[in-house]
Amino acid sequence: MSTKPTTTELDWTDLDQRAVDTARILAADAVQKVGNGHPGTAMSLAPVAYTLFQKVMRHDPADPEWVGRDRFVLSAGHSSLTLYTQLYLAGFGLELDDLKAFRTWGSKTPGHPEYGHTAGVETTTGPLGQGIANAVGMAMAARYERGLFDPEAAQGASPFDHMIYAIAGDGCLQEGISHEASALAGHQKLGNLVLLWDDNHISIEGDTETAVSEDTLKRYEAYGWHVQRVAPQANGDLDPKGLFEAFQAAKAETERPSFIAARSIIAWPAPHAQGTEASHGSALGNDEVAATKRVLGFDPEQTFEVSDAVIAHTRKALDRGREAKAAWEKEFSAWRTANPQRAAEFDRINANELPAGWEDELPVFETGKGVATRAASGKVLEALGAIIPELWGGSADLAGSNNTTIDKNSSFLPVGNPLPEADPYGRTIHFGIREHAMAAAMNGIALHGHTRIYGGTFLVFSDYMRNAVRLSALMHVPVTYVWTHDSIGLGEDGPTHQPVEHVASLRAIPGLNVVRPADANETAIAWREILRRHTKVFGKGAPHGLALTRQGVPTYERNEDAAKGGYVLFEAEGGDAQVVLIGTGSEVQLAVAAREALQAEGVPARVVSMPSVEWFEEQSQEYKDSVLPPSVKARVAVEAGIGLTWHRYVGDAGRIVSLEHFGASADGAVLYREFGLTAEAVTAAARESLAAAAR
Repeated sequence: MSTKPTTTELDWTDLDQRAVDTARILAADAVQKVGNGHPGTAMSLAPVAYTLFQKVMRHDPADPEWVGRDRFVLSAGHSSLTLYTQLYLAGFGLELDDLKAFRTWGSKTPGHPEYGHTAGVETTTGPLGQGIANAVGMAMAARYERGLFDPEAAQGASPFDHMIYAIAGDGCLQEGISHEASALAGHQKLGNLVLLWDDNHISIEGDTETAVSEDTLKRYEAYGWHVQRVAPQANGDLDPKGLFEAFQAAKAETERPSFIAARSIIAWPAPHAQGTEASHGSALGNDEVAATKRVLGFDPEQTFEVSDAVIAHTRKALDRGREAKAAWEKEFSAWRTANPQRAAEFDRINANELPAGWEDELPVFETGKGVATRAASGKVLEALGAIIPELWGGSADLAGSNNTTIDKNSSFLPVGNPLPEADPYGRTIHFGIREHAMAAAMNGIALHGHTRIYGGTFLVFSDYMRNAVRLSALMHVPVTYVWTHDSIGLGEDGPTHQPVEHVASLRAIPGLNVVRPADANETAIAWREILRRHTKVFGKGAPHGLALTRQGVPTYERNEDAAKGGYVLFEAEGGDAQVVLIGTGSEVQLAVAAREALQAEGVPARVVSMPSVEWFEEQSQEYKDSVLPPSVKARVAVEAGIGLTWHRYVGDAGRIVSLEHFGASADGAVLYREFGLTAEAVTAAARESLAAAAR
């Protein structure tokens, strides 16, 4: 445990203390007004948040998106008032009426912080532990960004050097994702990351003795973190001086991430509610709020009391921010002058544009040849890696299977790692067997900006990632998930590894675009479309999930309409289509074979490949009708998974060839045959649909 001293003194006045206490009564009043919320943690953590926003962090409240800012993540998102009160006091754009509107329709102060909704909120938090992993991702992105633009600069001498601060509670640390993310951060030696633990010993069910007995500080020491403990003052309140010195020592520690344990008393100094589980998630009650105001020297008859002196004092953060930004801009200007090529690259990336001619590097695959779409994806990444330096990523220890190694000679690993390819600014990330942390860290990387991130694992393990994937969709974060081994086609590993419900389940997440390409050429077009969509011309970003095959699949002629999500792969011959066969992924080949059989019987059949339902639904009704003519009622959809997606496309007369049960351990081709996922089954379903449509 570090006892490294600091030489910087804290300037703490009576107005600072009054501002902290103001934040406390604002939290109590806001929850009391709406009748629900989490007042206790916001009250006890007020000294921490105030010290960070007023004394420690480099930020400009007038420009919350300033590139050179430090980042703050409130992992304990239920205590959103911990953040909102500081955004109000510092001048980020929230005003008193916004706090009064806490948790109400249309307010800027929702129950949990939401990225893109409230200025100064860096990420959406709420599900516990996610914010820790987001912060880890931001710290990783900051290091990679430095490598893109200023790798030779001495530590602390680059305009791209900044800190990531996070606050977590007991719940965050109990969630398994905190272990995954914290172990990764320790391994990566993320010296730009500081995590403060609100050690208040309280969760919803009472004292944490009900569920926790490990030594948390030793746990973080074991991860390789720099660890400190901040003792409370004699009255039980958090000590601003001790907090400030701990933050300064953490900033001085550049070789390890820093963990600060702050022993607090929840709802301090409420006379009866402090230290109780009730104060965690319930309004204190009018009498207790009034009693707390008396303890702190506020008028118990007033609500949302903020003195002019306090707000004038805290809004000086705007002046400090302006000065800090001006000093940074001077450094940044000097860097631009000294690095004109890198500055041009920065301008391109900052504008969210891709390099000129990047699309020309996309591979085109030979028709007829069997290629696994995971292999095709790997070829695309290899090709694009050379021209898009901001594109980076890796895998949850499955790179060889996911084909996600963008550069085998360059691994994102800290100085001191013994591997020959280790590079603190490397292209390939080794997330380890940490799917959940990988997904949440990817969110943090994307939120940080200036890079394009992807990460891979088997599709079946998307279940481990789901909470973070949902949040990426909620935030419109442009991350790309590479999910391979997408069906029973993976074969002998058996039902534990064979996804059945996963594609349909992921399609159910609003805002997530799932892309299941039929072949190598569709895979290349899918990557191109994903990267195009992650540029400024598309406005709001979106996460994408690529579902890719382990087994080889036939390669068809490249068709640019694949970017529309659904298109006519093979047209009916001998007249207008009487039946439409809709396939996706590896099952498109079954639809193609069934078409041949139907055509031989004199039944004109159209094959529609639909790699992305979400992209298809974005198209005009005219285009969708041109692909799936409303007049053609006979339709068959085929996919090696549950058929939930396809009912709306096949209609009452349609049929779905799907897999409504788990798989088995056998060769993939055998499984397709035994489970009835065959061209013959599609052909038979087409005949049934034709008969049903004729009734």
